[in-house]
Amino acid sequence: MGFIDELKVKAKADLKTIVLPESMDRRTFEAAEKIAKEGIAKVAIIGTAEEIAKNGAGFDLSGVIIVDPYEDPNKQKYIDKFVELRAKKGVTPESAKEQMEKDYMYYACLMCKCGDADGVVSGACHSTGNTIRPALQLLKTKPGINSVSGFFLMEVPDCTLGYNGLFVFADCAVNVDFDAEKLSEIAYLSAESFRSFVGAEPKVAMLSYSTKGSAKHDDVTKVTDAVALAHEKYPNIELDGELQLDAALVESVGQLKAPGSKVAGHANTLVFPSLEAGNIGYKLVQRLAKANAYGPVLQGLAMPVNDLSRGCSADDIVGVVAMTAVQAQQ
Repeated sequence: MGFIDELKVKAKADLKTIVLPESMDRRTFEAAEKIAKEGIAKVAIIGTAEEIAKNGAGFDLSGVIIVDPYEDPNKQKYIDKFVELRAKKGVTPESAKEQMEKDYMYYACLMCKCGDADGVVSGACHSTGNTIRPALQLLKTKPGINSVSGFFLMEVPDCTLGYNGLFVFADCAVNVDFDAEKLSEIAYLSAESFRSFVGAEPKVAMLSYSTKGSAKHDDVTKVTDAVALAHEKYPNIELDGELQLDAALVESVGQLKAPGSKVAGHANTLVFPSLEAGNIGYKLVQRLAKANAYGPVLQGLAMPVNDLSRGCSADDIVGVVAMTAVQAQQ
């Protein structure tokens, strides 16, 4: 059984309601039909009767919840909640109503905020920014967490490294500017994500082009400072750095470059020092090692909201819905 199949089994054990706000795309309906038939989640699509009829034609939507943003009896409740959350930013009942009708991502997040849904998956037609912005405004981050980051869960075939070829790579999708504080927070969230999805103990490597002081530069200092902060704030996480990639993954190299480290040579959760490195790194592994790259999955939000690639397939949406449902179970 592949990793995504195991996630589907987990999702089926405790069904969550996941919202798909992109009713303007037929991939949404194809995915929703599959999700409902497989029993992965209770899936809701936001759309008018015209949008559903046009883009959902030919799909069996008998097991899908349809939420019409103009006729929904819960709409006033969502407007009131929107105003409550954003009145200080100038949101009025009129502007809230207009925003919800114009951008269904806001409607989806308000469904979650009011307890009528457990998570959202968007991004097939919209940018990452348009997916994250409403979530940050309405759902906020988890208590004690200052930022949102994005990880990929990598499944590398025929690989004995990591956890039987499973890894978390972060941040590969969201943050352009990293400082030590943000890196340490990403390390913590990535460890929790690995534990949640894989069900095994994370071993976190804070990556660099230096191992244990082999190079001197502000970029290296940023990582070493992040390691110190992480040890102070999250002492229960098995974490080490700064480590070069080979020292993090290959036991013989880890013993040579970082003797005594419990992480070196055994890492399964890789925290990259920049968005450039993370994004390039996951794509290299995906293309050269023919790995499955599940994500980007967002971490740090108070409720699960996940992004899609605009080139995604319906099956990709199904997989991300399964991941979102498992996040919601936590």
